[in-house]
Amino acid sequence: MQYVSTRGSAPALDFEGVTLAGLASDGGLYLPVEWPQFSPDEIRSMRGQPYWQVAVTVMRPFIGDSLSEAELIAVCKKVYGTKFAHAAIAPLVQLDQQHWLLELFHGPTLAFKDVALQLLGALFEIFLERRNERLTIVGATSGDTGSAAIHAVAGRTRTEIFMLHPKGRVSDVQRRQMTTVRAPNVHNLAIEGSFDDAQAHVKRMFTDADVTGVLNLGAVNSINWARLMAQVVYYFTSALQFGAPDRRVSYSVPTGNFGDVFAGYVAARMGLPIERLIVATNVNDILHRALSSGDYSAGGVTPTITPSMDIQVSSNFERLLYDAGGRDGAALAQQMRSFEATKAMQLTNRQAEGAAALFASCAVSQIETSRAVQQAYQASQQIIDPHTAVGLGAAHALAAAGALDPAVPVVTLATAHPAKFPDAVERAIGVRPSLPARVGDLFGREESYVDLAGDYAATRDYVLEHAAATGAA
Repeated sequence: MQYVSTRGSAPALDFEGVTLAGLASDGGLYLPVEWPQFSPDEIRSMRGQPYWQVAVTVMRPFIGDSLSEAELIAVCKKVYGTKFAHAAIAPLVQLDQQHWLLELFHGPTLAFKDVALQLLGALFEIFLERRNERLTIVGATSGDTGSAAIHAVAGRTRTEIFMLHPKGRVSDVQRRQMTTVRAPNVHNLAIEGSFDDAQAHVKRMFTDADVTGVLNLGAVNSINWARLMAQVVYYFTSALQFGAPDRRVSYSVPTGNFGDVFAGYVAARMGLPIERLIVATNVNDILHRALSSGDYSAGGVTPTITPSMDIQVSSNFERLLYDAGGRDGAALAQQMRSFEATKAMQLTNRQAEGAAALFASCAVSQIETSRAVQQAYQASQQIIDPHTAVGLGAAHALAAAGALDPAVPVVTLATAHPAKFPDAVERAIGVRPSLPARVGDLFGREESYVDLAGDYAATRDYVLEHAAATGAA
């Protein structure tokens, strides 16, 4: 399988290449040249299989010759057989006759990012060992990616990670899950500004010759195709439990950076019978505006009780614009350059129509988010975190408006354990969720991080000064 950039001018790479590269050299994001297809019978054959085995089947076409069958089986068995606290990895929980939760928080950092990043850390180790190289990972986090990425690579000898988070804009649990990991290859940077500022610094570093000429950079954000690919798997495992391919399923996905919901789009392109993908946003609603009216215009970021979604520039949306818009890399490069200069863009008719075939969207206010937390607890004794509540609130709103078929189950992705956001949950239902025993000593650990100004030069200079020499190990 070969991969091409959404902006059309970077060289095509194989799976190993895109995993280690992250962002394309022309500033675009990598996508496979074509979507693998599963027939209904092939999907039926996955029924009843353990998570790791479905993962092997779903990811095999994307990986091509970069891993042997034995290597892929071994890594999937190791990651999905030892790293998660629930044997199902991503269990379903029923709320009522139509609505379900897909619990994605049973990994080491209690967030959905673990499902992909535990795999990505293992892939980095395999590929770097094969090449006898080292990798400097630079990432930005709005809360959960950072801790999941750090836990995936901490202590590894061939990777070093610099993780940026917006100072004061992640929860105490989220911050501590990053800053209490004491490993020589882990660097936590708290920058002034928003997640969008941090993400812009990271993307700029990948195209800065002063950085790339010295360091071998890699990405763990959802701009990395391998991470997004791993997220496709739980759409298959959950849909199979509802009877796929013989029954359709809708999904509601709380999202800021569009990666998790784009994984659902990939699953649908591969043949999974997805009825609707609901893009659920908080008041930072650029994705809702883009999908409902074609207006992809960034405003200021409003801090909310769902900090992981406090984003106005959704990096992975570019992948949808490219695929739904006809895969014209040159045209999209021009469109994105204009957006980067003006922070405003109108979707083309082809992009808007291509998205509308599968996507719906809904913006959920903070009051509505708290109400959804209350409803889940009162109706079914389920305690959910506020991000999950955004997804559930959007699902309920669209169902009430008649926008969803009542005969089709709606699965809301439960993206984080409620104990990661105890204050917001307690305000909503009067119950303070506890951390699972496996991370219960989090607040007794010592923190370590560096405060940086919000300008790019400060971030770049710190990384260049503190990174170990990369290239051949």
